[in-house]
Amino acid sequence: MSERIPVVDVSALFGATTARRDDVDARILAASASSGFFVATGFAPSVPLDAATRANLLRIFDLPESQIRPLWRRKFDERRSNLYRGWFPAQSGFLTCKEGIDMGPDVAYGPSVVDPDDPLREPTPLPPEAALPGWRATVAAYYSSMEAVSRALMRSIARGLGLTETHFDDAFARGGLSTLRLIRYPVRTDADRVAATEPGIWVERGVERWYVMGAPHVDSGFLTLLAQDGVAGLQARHRDGTWLDVPPTEGSLAVNFGKVLERWSGGRIKATEHRVIGHGRERRSIPFFYEARADAEIAPLPIAGATAFEPFLFGDYLWKTTTQFVEFKGMEHLRKPRGTPARAVSG
Repeated sequence: MSERIPVVDVSALFGATTARRDDVDARILAASASSGFFVATGFAPSVPLDAATRANLLRIFDLPESQIRPLWRRKFDERRSNLYRGWFPAQSGFLTCKEGIDMGPDVAYGPSVVDPDDPLREPTPLPPEAALPGWRATVAAYYSSMEAVSRALMRSIARGLGLTETHFDDAFARGGLSTLRLIRYPVRTDADRVAATEPGIWVERGVERWYVMGAPHVDSGFLTLLAQDGVAGLQARHRDGTWLDVPPTEGSLAVNFGKVLERWSGGRIKATEHRVIGHGRERRSIPFFYEARADAEIAPLPIAGATAFEPFLFGDYLWKTTTQFVEFKGMEHLRKPRGTPARAVSG
C-alpha cells in the first residue's frame, strides 16, 4: 500500500513566526483533517524523548507486586479510595490486554491542583521515592514537557483553523486534567481462548498472524502524544478501512486527535480509530492525553461550517466517555454531572 502516516518536523513551532512555521501549521492541519494521525519529529534535546528517559519512566514495571498493589484503583481493589488515577492490572478475556498507571497533573504541580470532591482531580497514588529513586522527578519533568508540546500543537491547530493562536489556551489553564499513562502490553498467552468470544483478536500482517493487544478505539479527548519503545504494533485505520502502521521512530511522538476536538472543530479535525497488535514481544509505551479543565465549556468554534451543538462541560464529557473503556467500566455512577454551562443557560 502506498498510503503512509505523515511525518512532520515540528521544530518551527517552538520559535518565532516564520514562513516555515506557516508550512508546518498547514501540514498539521492537513494531517488532522485526513489521517487524524501524524508522527512529530524535530524536537529539541530539552524535550525528553531519549531512550534513557523512557527507560527511567518505565522502571515502575520492574517493581514487585507488593509495591504495585497499593497503587491499584478501587475498581480492582475495593480497599482503595482512588477511582480515576492509579494502577490498572491486566485483565484476561478481553481484546485489550495491558497494565499500567494513570497519573494526573499533581505529579508536576502538587496538591494545589487536587480537588477531593471530584475524582477527575484526585491525587495520584505513587510508589515511595525509596522504591524508585529519582523517578518522581523524571515523571514531573516529562509531564511538564508534554504539556508544552501539546500547547504548541494546539496553537498550531488554532492558527490552521483561522483562530487566534491562543484561542484554546484558557480551556487548559489553571487545572487541566491531562493524563500521563505508562503502559505494558505483555505477550499474550490467552489469545486462542479469547478468540472463542472475540474472533477479531487475530489479524493478518503480511504473512504473519498477529494478535490484538489494544482493541480498536478512538481517543475521547483533544490530542494524544505517544512515545513508543521501538516495538512495532501501533496501527491507525485509514479512511478506506485498511490499517496503517505508525512507525516507532526514535525521538519522535505519534500524535492523534480525539473525539472532543473533532466535535469542537465541527468535523474539520478527525478522530481516528487505532489499535495495538503484537507478535510474541512485550510492548511498553508512554501516552500523554492532553485534556482541558473539568469546568471548561466546550461550545461551537467561530469558524465557517462549524456544526452547532449544545455546550457542555468537559469534565462531564470526559467521565462519561472514559468509563466506557475496559479499565474503567463499571465506574459510571461514581461521579455525578456538574451541570449545564452558563452559556447554554443564558443563550
